[in-house]
Order: sequence, then C-alpha cells, then structure tokens
Amino acid sequence: MRAVPIRVVLGEDSYLVREGLRQVIAGAPQLELVAECGDADALVREIEARQPDVVLTDIRMPPTQTDEGIRLAADLRVAQPRVGVVVLSQYADPGYVLELLASGSERRAYLLKERVHDRRELVAAIEAVASGQSVIDPKIVEVLVAAKSRDERSPLAELTPRELEVLAAIAEGKSNAAISDALVLTKRAVEKHINAIFLKLNLSHSQAAEEVSPRVKAALVFLAQSDGR
Repeated sequence: MRAVPIRVVLGEDSYLVREGLRQVIAGAPQLELVAECGDADALVREIEARQPDVVLTDIRMPPTQTDEGIRLAADLRVAQPRVGVVVLSQYADPGYVLELLASGSERRAYLLKERVHDRRELVAAIEAVASGQSVIDPKIVEVLVAAKSRDERSPLAELTPRELEVLAAIAEGKSNAAISDALVLTKRAVEKHINAIFLKLNLSHSQAAEEVSPRVKAALVFLAQSDGR
C-alpha cells in the first residue's frame, strides 16, 4: 500500500450515485476524496485546483450529456499525463472503450456502473490506474470475445479454450501474476500461453511482455476489428 492515500476527484451528476461512490471511497483507507462535483466544467476546475492522483468520472455529464468523461481523459493525457482516469458508464459499448484508449491505455479504466456496488472492484480499479495500469470491465470483454468467436474466419478459432481465457484476462488488464492466480496456472505457463496467443493472432511480440497496458490495447483492438478488413 502507498505511504499516502490516493487523492481522488469525483465527477458524477446523479446525487444518489455520487453518494454511493463517496461511501465507497470513505470506506477505503488507501483513498482520499479531495473534491466532488456534478458537471464537466466544475470537474475540470477541481482537477486543476486539487491536482489529484485519480479522477473518477461518469461518461456523460452536463453540459452536453454526451461523452464528457472520454473527452476529459483525452485532455488529461496531454495536460496531466500522470493523472489516472476511471470512467463509469452504463454502456457496454466497445466503441467507447477504444475511444478512451485511443491516446494510450496506461492509467485508464472503463467500468460499468453496476460495479459501483462492488467496493473491492471499484477500489482495485482506482489503485490500478494510480499505478499506471489499465482495467476494462469483464462484461465488455465477454461481448467482444463472443462476437469474434462466432466468426468462423476469426483467428480466435485457432486458440485453445485456455488461451481464450488468457486472452480475455489480458484484455481486462490483468497482469501475468493476476492471470496466474485467477486461472490457477504457474507464471511460466501464463507466459507460454501469452506468447502463443500473440503469435497466432499476429500481434507484436513486444506487446506480449510483462508490461500490461500496451497489450491491453492490442488485445482490445484485435477483438474489436472486423475480419473483413
């Protein structure tokens, strides 16, 4: 655990959701809520004033209720690249995820709002982006893997069931150690599976290395691509 708490600024226009998020953060001693607000303009001001470690934001907020959270993440990538962003959304749309990761996957997370009820999952996502990692909601990865698997032309047909499990874990942002624990495999076995996956899918070997964030984006881009390209 860090010596000092992770400083969080919260942006959410729904009072009830914001209250739930406030309680999650208050119940985690490793987190500190330094500001909260209900619209995008106020959120930008608070980020500039508070200089947080992580921004926890709704994907849609006033004034336009469109994609404020995604655009904020893109702006912060340039202005304050060390700030992590966790985007909360009710939309299991891979397009939003790819847009979030367009300028890089490190320090970015995309979670469905239903995860707000799982304190451990939300806190883990905040901690992950604060340390430079990526987290993608498992439900979105499931949608992508299922859609890709239905295409008989897809290279996923060459993967074994275990390799499919490992690929899904990669796309969610899990490290080799986390994949090892989740699937009850040795770290060496995980490394062999990852190398085989990236070879079969014709992805860059360098992205199969231990560094998590670039390979998250590689896996998601592959899963979202049409094989008719």
